[in-house]
Amino acid sequence: MVRARAEAMYARDLTCQTLGVTLDEVAPGRAVLGMLVTGDMVNGHGITHGGYVFLLADAAFAYACNSHGPVTVAQAAQVTFLQPAQVGDRLTAEAVERVRQGRSGVYDVTVTGPGGVVAEFRGQSVSLAGNPFPAPTVQE
Repeated sequence: MVRARAEAMYARDLTCQTLGVTLDEVAPGRAVLGMLVTGDMVNGHGITHGGYVFLLADAAFAYACNSHGPVTVAQAAQVTFLQPAQVGDRLTAEAVERVRQGRSGVYDVTVTGPGGVVAEFRGQSVSLAGNPFPAPTVQE
């Protein structure tokens, strides 16, 4: 059920699809996503733009907090960049649920690359009351 829910969400996630982000693992309160850094993801310093690192972490957070069923969105998030990533690096973001109480949750995401930890991300989520996870739609 958790994998099917994540795959339905991914089917509508055109941003992750366009960027080649992969949904590697998903379990209740946990998700692992991956992304290959390409040449058009670098900033003026020639390193991976922090926005792409944040996006990968945020996506892992989204899949982890939506693994329980109700539509859940970010309420707040913070990232700490620890080392740069380079073109050709495969980044992995592992999101882990720390606590979920009522409609709120706290998740930690570690983004790693070939050289170790690239970034640490903490996200706070809120589930939308009375809003079940929507059924997949078919695009034409």
